[in-house]
Amino acid sequence: MTVEDRVRPQAAGTWRRGRLLAAAALLLGLVMAAHSAVPNAIGNVGSLVETFLPWLGLGVPLLLAGALLRRSATAAVAVLVPVVAWASLFGGLLVDKSRPGGDLTVASHNVGAADTDPAGTARDLAASGADVLALQELTPQARGTYERILADAYPHHVVIGTVGLWSRLPLSDARPVDVALDHSTRALRTTVDTDRGPLAVYVAHLGSVRLFPRNGFWTESRDAGVQGLDAVLAAEPAERVVLLGDLNGTMDDRAFDSLTARLQPVQAAAGAGFGFTWPASFPVVRSDQILVRGLTPSSAWVLPPTGSDHRPVAARVGW
Repeated sequence: MTVEDRVRPQAAGTWRRGRLLAAAALLLGLVMAAHSAVPNAIGNVGSLVETFLPWLGLGVPLLLAGALLRRSATAAVAVLVPVVAWASLFGGLLVDKSRPGGDLTVASHNVGAADTDPAGTARDLAASGADVLALQELTPQARGTYERILADAYPHHVVIGTVGLWSRLPLSDARPVDVALDHSTRALRTTVDTDRGPLAVYVAHLGSVRLFPRNGFWTESRDAGVQGLDAVLAAEPAERVVLLGDLNGTMDDRAFDSLTARLQPVQAAAGAGFGFTWPASFPVVRSDQILVRGLTPSSAWVLPPTGSDHRPVAARVGW
């Protein structure tokens, strides 16, 4: 037997081995590329996949390691499929799209009902430099602390239910917004009077989502709030609109398709990276959002953690 005769079956074996790994890689790439086709009929699996969609990329190094251990050329080539799918979805987020300019800095923070140091959180937010600051999950006990500490930096503010807006510029026409939560008011709409004309600002804290072992990904309250908010925004006559708040979902989730068709998420347009905000100790999702219409985002970023379980978000926008 010649050397060539011995090498040929070994080379062929590298293509025969690892077929299960190759199938897993192809399936992972398919799920990422066609995530909108993953059904929600059972346990809202589609929305759950989209909530953690960027993290599916962690499967790539695991599959590649398996391909190398198995010395499988088939699996190694198949791993390119999820690599390309992930890069097409999120590669653009790895590029810093911020640029100088902007006329107004807006910020939003779910301050957390369990925050034991609201005074410290208020001082951190006052030092953020935001012109307009939206807060969610305000408790009756903490509200006075925020009003007292933020008063010097923000002479104008409005609080309705558990949400509020603090502003360096005058506010007018404040009113609650129905986001389908029967027992509390968790959204408002007001007008910020700028030297470039009126700016409609919405602050919202949508219903929570839960992951149950039997029922799957429960999003009914949140999704009803999205529909209510979308209906109000569809009828909003103002040319320039900002939506700030804890929407309890990522903008990859199909539940927000109608909302993102009307408003532009600032992180994708002018941020760097994913801008994860929750949980504050080790963020894995971005549930805190800033979306705009009629404005140009020039930069977007996540502020340092406070005493809340969420991190604040901020953006610079311009006319």
